[in-house]
Amino acid sequence: MKIGLYFGSFNPVHTGHLVIANYMAEFTDLEQVWLVVSPHNPLKPKQSLLQDYHRLQLVRLGIGNNRKLKASDIEFKLPKPSYTIHTLVHLSEQFPQHQFALILGADTLETFSKWKNYEQILEQYELYVYPRPESTGGELMNHPHVKKAEAPLMEISSSFIREAIRNKKDVRYMMPESVWNYIEEMHFYEK
Repeated sequence: MKIGLYFGSFNPVHTGHLVIANYMAEFTDLEQVWLVVSPHNPLKPKQSLLQDYHRLQLVRLGIGNNRKLKASDIEFKLPKPSYTIHTLVHLSEQFPQHQFALILGADTLETFSKWKNYEQILEQYELYVYPRPESTGGELMNHPHVKKAEAPLMEISSSFIREAIRNKKDVRYMMPESVWNYIEEMHFYEK
């Protein structure tokens, strides 16, 4: 099975994430997309980041019963900090029957050469790149292992949602109802 790995903090997961994941599962040769919830990044401020378990639960709620999408906590179990190359190698060893690919935005591709062992990733894995506002993807867009996916251009961001909730704005339509209900019930992002 060919599986696309869509990494993110998903803090919180929103419609933009799910539209892109679903697009990749339905309109490319990927058979499944795993939304890989990244543990706390030491370079990001911790206070605005929900605990790993809650972000994983939000992704599970957002996916619902879509069998082509899966929430993954694989990086919770790996040494920190988590590097994509380590996760890819681990998954390839654990699931030799699957072929893994990366899903990322054109803006991320522009800085991909700064990633640990990025040449090895490009050599051994395909990258499915979706459009991002004001980003071309840079020179790596022409690499033979980079596949351009014409997914809808999504301009919703988790940081916008967190800020809106803090300011008592109603953003329920920017995420699945189950995600919104959980956030409201748990009073996430209100302070």
